[in-house]
Amino acid sequence: MAEAFQQLVLDGDGQSSTFTLTGSTLQVQRPVGRKGPQIQFETPLRQVLWAELSEDNTFNVSFLNKKKKKKGSLSLIHITGPIKDNERENVADFVKALMDSSYQGVSQRRRLMLLVNPRSGPGKARSIYMKKIEPLFRAARCEVDLTYTTHSKHATELARSLAVGHYDAIVTMSGDGLIYEVLNGLAEHASPIQALQTPITPIPTGSGNGLAYNLLGLHEGGDVSAAALNAIKGKPMPIDLFSVTQNGQRTLSFMSQCIGLMAELDLGTEHLRFMGNHRFVYGFVRGIARNRACPVKLQIKVAESDKKAMFQSFKETRARAISNSSPQLVEDSTADGNSETNGNANAKDSTSLPSLRFHEEDPVNDEGWITFDKPVSYIYAGKGPFVSRDFMQFPVSLPNDGCIDVVVQEVAPRSQMLSAMDGAEKGIPYWKLESQHYFKAKAYRVVPHTSASCLSIDGEKYPFEPYALEVHPGLGALLSPYGTYHTDFDALS
Repeated sequence: MAEAFQQLVLDGDGQSSTFTLTGSTLQVQRPVGRKGPQIQFETPLRQVLWAELSEDNTFNVSFLNKKKKKKGSLSLIHITGPIKDNERENVADFVKALMDSSYQGVSQRRRLMLLVNPRSGPGKARSIYMKKIEPLFRAARCEVDLTYTTHSKHATELARSLAVGHYDAIVTMSGDGLIYEVLNGLAEHASPIQALQTPITPIPTGSGNGLAYNLLGLHEGGDVSAAALNAIKGKPMPIDLFSVTQNGQRTLSFMSQCIGLMAELDLGTEHLRFMGNHRFVYGFVRGIARNRACPVKLQIKVAESDKKAMFQSFKETRARAISNSSPQLVEDSTADGNSETNGNANAKDSTSLPSLRFHEEDPVNDEGWITFDKPVSYIYAGKGPFVSRDFMQFPVSLPNDGCIDVVVQEVAPRSQMLSAMDGAEKGIPYWKLESQHYFKAKAYRVVPHTSASCLSIDGEKYPFEPYALEVHPGLGALLSPYGTYHTDFDALS
């Protein structure tokens, strides 16, 4: 690594700014008052978007930084200024060292397919792109293929004809629904296995934005600039996908399926999208007031049901993933320009999706299946801890453990259900709510005994009729800064 470049004159009035490249940060010092140079910016190298020395001897650097040290969203900062002719060689060496360190293990100038849903959530996606996201991608010299979606399943149509290997990632500006459309379009691709290995990453402009919070955590999951940075520098992370079969039709799911109270509060508050995440709180309280049962027959192929064992496995797997995601150990497989190799290492057959092992029929004599027959308020199954910012429904979920987490909530007193709202964003009901059952499963089936409810799959409405689900390990890919979901969950919650 080159030595830090000292006294780079930017303003031409005899004052100088000092740029210091450490092992993990870029520090910028400028003259401040009588005390001399002080650190004005200190930003992690991951947040450095670009640095260059132009032919006219102008030094430029662009990076993201928080205006307040630990609070607020990331802001784009440009620093530019002239240098002297005799400094050109030193500055060029510094620029190279800074770029090499900032993009260690990650390809530069990514090629991104960007899909923007201008009607998602509060309807501000278009203006957010123009004001905040486009300048970031331009600063990072990304090649962006932009499409504003105009109708339902538009993203599915585009994904179906994806040029496999052309894009380093597919970026969505919407809620989680647009990702659902993209995945099901990739599943209909002529080479679905290869197509599904193209990493997907969200920039949150919808109502729930659960995937963004799962990837970036509570503090940055709602920050569109942090999400754009993940599109620029995140590393491919394999993720399990699910086949949902109903009436002989097969759909891919990536996030969640729910029936009963949770489906009703989701689908029943569509007209309240302007409220953002608050619409789910309103729907939950309304559902508790009704407190009605959802009679179904639930069968689960259980992999684990011991909460302490699941928690221990979660902690160990998460620690390994974070350790292995350090730049010194993991390289971005798109860095050589070949994005076809991301994700599932066993993706050899690109002509069809994995065959189904489990169907809608009753699993007579199938080993490992259990039947849950108590009255339930809801059944919620999914991948990823957060389903929305305020609700960590699956706290021990892992991106590629080959399982889906299934939560079964028995009908319980209203007071108990209301108390579960306290700490729901931290996963507290996992330990505290005795009427809630938690399973790691390879597959499950649901047969409704009523028509008075809803089925929601990744936020989309489906007929409330029998359906079956099975897990496909590592079939998809996301971009992640951490190599796993970025959530805090502990045994003392």
